[in-house]
Amino acid sequence: MRRGVTHLVVSVHDVAPVTAEQTRRWCADADSLGIPVSLLVVPGPWRGTSLADEPGYAAVLRARAADGDELVMHGWSHQAGPEGSLPRRVVGRLVARGAAEFGALDEVQAADRLMSGRAVLRELGLVASGFTPPGWLASPATNRALRQAGFRYTTSHFGVRDLRNGRLWRGFALSHRPGGAGERLGAVLVKEWARWRAKRGGLVRIALHPDELDRPGLRDTTLRAIEAVLAAGGRAMTYSDVVAADAVSAH
Repeated sequence: MRRGVTHLVVSVHDVAPVTAEQTRRWCADADSLGIPVSLLVVPGPWRGTSLADEPGYAAVLRARAADGDELVMHGWSHQAGPEGSLPRRVVGRLVARGAAEFGALDEVQAADRLMSGRAVLRELGLVASGFTPPGWLASPATNRALRQAGFRYTTSHFGVRDLRNGRLWRGFALSHRPGGAGERLGAVLVKEWARWRAKRGGLVRIALHPDELDRPGLRDTTLRAIEAVLAAGGRAMTYSDVVAADAVSAH
């Protein structure tokens, strides 16, 4: 990846049968802008159903991948449990609103959930080489388990990590917090940070969540931010593209 060039990754989070309509709407917006998206798939039970319960939905995901989108594993159940120390659990609740499923797991616990998720994806003919933990929070043990499981990369709030060599491509993940006290301020920051970063070059990451579509103003702000990055010459790509380009530039 060349210095001074802006690269844009737009990710659609919480992709599951229960959010199929919201995912379709975000993907339609991305299609209208002519950009690929990284689809963060929750394979396990979430909000009353799981991917295995709705195997027909896998055909939708396979079609998106065939057209240039990327599938990324996004936890197992997207729900934090009682595991880990109290400080880690408190941070998970504050930062991720109870979704920090991998924030406090040990290596065995993490490996078990990773194996379960991959088994579901494999059974449905879906392939994900990357992993984004719910809430972007992962324990050190989770990252070790990811490497052992053969995942190519993982992401955090602060960037994309190549699990094979440890290289980090920095780029803060911009997203909204619908319903929170700081919703309006957060919307302004998403738009202005994206514009500022696009002018400076580097990696711009914009994360889309299903609940944001309940607030039309957030959707509009997000789309304007994406358009601003593209207008500044940003090149839209997936997370796998980032890692692949980084690997090429290192040789």
